[in-house]
Amino acid sequence: MNDVRTRCGFAAIIGAPNAGKSTLINALVGTKVAIVSPKVQTTRMNVRGIVMRQETQIVFVDTPGIFRPRRRLDRAMVGAAWSGAEEADAILLVVDAADLTANDKSPGARDTDAIIAGLQEGRGKKTALVLNKIDGMKRTDLLPLVEKFHAVGVFEDVFLVSALKGQGLEEVLEWTCARMPPGPWHYPEDEAADIPSRLLASEVTREKIYLRLHDELPYAITVETEKWEERKDGSVKIDQNIYVQREGQKAIVLGKGGATIKKLGEMSRTELEQMFSRRVHLFLFVKVREDWAEQREHYREMGLEFPPDEK
Repeated sequence: MNDVRTRCGFAAIIGAPNAGKSTLINALVGTKVAIVSPKVQTTRMNVRGIVMRQETQIVFVDTPGIFRPRRRLDRAMVGAAWSGAEEADAILLVVDAADLTANDKSPGARDTDAIIAGLQEGRGKKTALVLNKIDGMKRTDLLPLVEKFHAVGVFEDVFLVSALKGQGLEEVLEWTCARMPPGPWHYPEDEAADIPSRLLASEVTREKIYLRLHDELPYAITVETEKWEERKDGSVKIDQNIYVQREGQKAIVLGKGGATIKKLGEMSRTELEQMFSRRVHLFLFVKVREDWAEQREHYREMGLEFPPDEK
């Protein structure tokens, strides 16, 4: 491979919670690399998705939503997001256009203003704004937003996209591709994501829990892949622990007669078999651990730094 001809770099996708960052990276990569749910703050760690454009390799980094942190886990997630932005060659700030149009004082709008203030402190970084979720919006509503963000002086360009419907993505890819520096590729040409299979399996199960129980469960839930056993017939046996903080939450995940956890297992197994292109034997166990969000090993499992105690 000729290093002079090839280009490779990192593009961080940042934004307030529920702006559509994970949906965007999945659409850009063309396959699922990040979990998605209606619950805000679903993404807890930086996830890398890889796109090839002729001789250029773009490594998109999906980051957790940036918001005002309250818990240790919040601080770890926000720290991971800013770390991803600081290390990137280019930044895409994703904004929920519909949310800003409906209420410019919404939590998402406030978080976005704080993110822009943070970006203004970092000079020289190549940054673009992605106005997402424009489905059904009128151009007359979008133009004032475009003008407002152009006037900030942080963004090289503003893109109007619908990540869910795949609209406007080509322009985003072209802009990002042009800002990748010369250098060798970091990943094989046919690789779509940089996430260990054990961690990806945990994330898929956590997504299914959020999708099925997001109205009933708080954020105090995590999933860990405890065992990964390769079998001679080419299949894989996966044991996962679902950690909750209260006995009542355990009952919700199990469901009456175990019906809910059985359904969750079916949903997760079906997707994992599609992802790994082989048979998956998935076993889920629900355990109560009140302080899981305060234990260092859980952060290591998620690829997050363990923040010190607040003073």
